[in-house]
Amino acid sequence: MSDAIIRTRFAPSPTGFMHVGGIRTALFAWLVARQAGGAFILRLEDTDQKREVAGSAEHILMALGALGITHDEGPDVGGPYAPYLQSERLGIYTAWAQKLIDSGRAYADPYTAAELDAIRESARADKKAFLYRDYRPKNPPTWDGSMPLRFKSEPKTYHWHDEVLGDLSTGPDVIDDIILIKSDGFPTYNFAHIVDDAEMNISHIIRGQEFIASQPNYLNIYEALGLDVPIFATMPHIMAVSGNKKLGKRDGAKDVLDYLKDGYLPETMVNFIASLGWNDGTEQEIFTISELIKKFSLDRVQKSGARFDDKRLEWMNGQHIRLLPLDDLYERVTDFWPASAVNVSEDLKKQVLALVQDRLKTLKDLAVLTGYFFADPPADWSLIENNKQLAKLSKDELNQLLQAAYDAFGASDFTPEAIQETLNQLLITTSQKPAILFSLIRTVVSWAPFSPALNHTLSVLGKEVSLSRLDAALKRV
Repeated sequence: MSDAIIRTRFAPSPTGFMHVGGIRTALFAWLVARQAGGAFILRLEDTDQKREVAGSAEHILMALGALGITHDEGPDVGGPYAPYLQSERLGIYTAWAQKLIDSGRAYADPYTAAELDAIRESARADKKAFLYRDYRPKNPPTWDGSMPLRFKSEPKTYHWHDEVLGDLSTGPDVIDDIILIKSDGFPTYNFAHIVDDAEMNISHIIRGQEFIASQPNYLNIYEALGLDVPIFATMPHIMAVSGNKKLGKRDGAKDVLDYLKDGYLPETMVNFIASLGWNDGTEQEIFTISELIKKFSLDRVQKSGARFDDKRLEWMNGQHIRLLPLDDLYERVTDFWPASAVNVSEDLKKQVLALVQDRLKTLKDLAVLTGYFFADPPADWSLIENNKQLAKLSKDELNQLLQAAYDAFGASDFTPEAIQETLNQLLITTSQKPAILFSLIRTVVSWAPFSPALNHTLSVLGKEVSLSRLDAALKRV
């Protein structure tokens, strides 16, 4: 394989949802391939039939596609090294296993589960680590597929380089006779991924930290098969916000598609996940996908665990929402409008969207921030009673300010510029501060804890609605 050909892969097991850890592995492999003009391969490692979850394979494809992490070869698009589903490659693994049998590097495991348990218990009683190679059968039977096939290891010291972790080494004591093919005919991950990576000419193996302990066994198998060793890059764990444990479901490791349903943009998720353990050496935090492809490098991936911070994710999403052209954002918020907007014109909805775009942290915020534009909101006088400034006003003062506003707006044009002029004039005639007068007007026309610039809010609401809501508040006072 030429050094110029970069081929990376993502090889998940279809055993559940796609959380940020799995997506990050896929993303980093995809960025390496895209930057080099190489190929990114999706391979599904479904050799553990007991753990497979129905629909997971389709879910993986959907999650990657939703984030724009496109593959060049895979189970759904084919490719020169098909099939890309391990359960359809059993004959390939058998052929490679036979090579090891023929060279004396693999043998049938005749022990029953009970016998193995007894051997482990014996090792425990002797207070020594259990290594299967210490109990190899002297005359194993011919392997016929009904028993597990084990690798005959040759323990030795290994030194290797990892693009993230640097130079690593281990002694011979960690190498053992691991199972290559199980009694059900399916290979283990430990064997299958080596065969598949070799057959598919994978240049870079980018995977999680949980595999690092098995690396010496992998290197032993590479040697036994006479294979060139690819480039290794080990991703650090993604940690919970506390920083003292690996991120779990309770800490926010939910399905990546759920984030999209909750109003997070695909661009945000890619940017955020890329930043979990990587930066380009600058203060830049917001990256477009094209910038990530240009700037990403494995040597900038940190060795230590990266903290998952949902507050930072939310902030980042707001930044990406602001970057979107209005028409693009409008297309994305179709499912996030309040029910009261169902029969409203596109023109009005775009006006409203333009007003709140800078305030959106997620697309789900849209319904909360815009409901009062499309239907009269219920009056919530606690917004006045709990406001430190407005709570000081007597009923007479509230009445005078609301009446002044009603009269002034009744005589005003309703362009944003005219409304602002009217508001400025009201400050003079009422001798009030903006924090009091403007807050009062904003509250009674929206009954929301916050809203966009008051002159624009009133202009979009229109003169009739604005006066109607001021009048309703006057009557209540």
